[in-house]
Order: sequence, then C-alpha cells, then structure tokens
Amino acid sequence: MRLNLTRSLWQYRGFILGNVRREFEARYRNSLLGAAWTVLQPLAMITVYTVVFSELMRARVAGLSGPYAYSIYLCSGLLTWGLFGEILQRGQTVFLDHGNMIKKLSFPRICLPAITVLNALVNFGITFSIFLVFLLLLHSFPGWVVLWAIPLLIVQVAFAIGVGMIAGVLNVFFRDVGQFVNILLQFWFWFTPIVYSAATLSPTARTIIQLNPMTPLAEGYQAIFAYGRAPAWHGIWPVAILAAVLCVFALLLFRRRSAEMVDEL
Repeated sequence: MRLNLTRSLWQYRGFILGNVRREFEARYRNSLLGAAWTVLQPLAMITVYTVVFSELMRARVAGLSGPYAYSIYLCSGLLTWGLFGEILQRGQTVFLDHGNMIKKLSFPRICLPAITVLNALVNFGITFSIFLVFLLLLHSFPGWVVLWAIPLLIVQVAFAIGVGMIAGVLNVFFRDVGQFVNILLQFWFWFTPIVYSAATLSPTARTIIQLNPMTPLAEGYQAIFAYGRAPAWHGIWPVAILAAVLCVFALLLFRRRSAEMVDEL
C-alpha cells in the first residue's frame, strides 16, 4: 500500500505542484501588492507581538531575560501551532472543497492531502524565514541548534497529517466533524503552552498539559529558539510514535472509504 501511494504521488507530482502554485497565485491574483502580502502578513504579526508583549506588557518566562525574550518564546510556539492548525483545518475539508474535481477528473485522491500539506509548508516556510531574519537582527539566532527544528518539523507534520486526514475522511460522511474540529482547535490552543509556560502551572495542571501531544512539540521549538538548546526528545518520541500510528490508520481509512466518498460528495 505504501509503495503504491508513493508511486502515485511521484507520478502525479506535476499535478500536485501545479495545484500548489495555482492556489498560491489565486490567493493574491486581484491584489495590488500580490505575493508581497506573504511577507507583509507574518512580518506584521511578529512586529505586533514584539511591540505588545516586549515593550508594553513586559512579560517574562522563567529562565529568559532580555526585552525580546518573551516575543521569541511566543513566536516559536505560534509558528508551531500555525502550521499544525492550517494542516488540520484545511485537511478536514480537503475532500469537500475539491468535490467537483474528484467527480470530474481521474487522479489519485491521495494527491489532495499532499497539496494541502505543501501549501501549508509554503506558508510556514515564508513565515519561518522572516522569523529567522528577526532573530538575526536581534542577535538572538540560536546557532547550529536550529538544525534540531528539522526532525521536530517532520514529527509535527506527520502528526498533523494523521489527524487531518482522519478528520477529512470522516467529515465527508459526518459533516459535524468539521464543526467539532473547529471548536476543538480553540480549546486545544489554550491547552498548549504557547502564551504561557507549563512551569508556571500547578503540578496537577502541568500533568494534564503534558498529555497534550502538541505540548512537547511547542516546547521543543521554544527550547531551540528561546533557550538555544536541543528539544527534550524523551517527550517527543511518544508523539512521533503516535504520529506514525495515526498516519497508518488515516491511510487505511482513506483506502477503505475513498470509493464511497465519491457518492457522498
């Protein structure tokens, strides 16, 4: 099954990349500034968080010092969540959004989740690049430790794909799934230590927060960019295993229900 899916993705790579490019271009087609918005939007986000949290609120996190320490801590977590949230939100509607394409064109349906993930990675890559420039300008670049973000990113994307594909298939048959996912994401965000540190919580609350698979991922990025050290891999390995299990289950579910999805759409 894995070889067949991989072969299909490779054979239709032109179709996948073409759709990624078209979606990117369509987003700014009638805009005066065009693709410049892909830089301006994340730049504005980073600037706002820097001004509000570093200069006005003077927020602090244990173990960090400096006027921009909390902004770096916050942006590290928000980058994590932004990529996960985009893959999950777009993944849970990917088959519904492309219903007409599924009915009219003959292509491997697995291409649609691939297009979704690549689009999210393009957006993440732009924002992440600006964040790295931001760190360089503040003389806060973590150095070679930044390379640990690569395996962390792989685990994060795999986890998001697994959850997103499962939600996407179920949403075709049970439309309440989409509404549930949107509500779940709101609670999930605040149960992830992004705007706060888990160290500030009570032992009971900290134990509950640590059960959240996104917690070690967010803390991993924060360790790299805010503290300049490697992530705590003992907490990330369970998430990697969970991500692998979810991806396998998502592929099995997709393979079993792909034919029925056409009728439902």
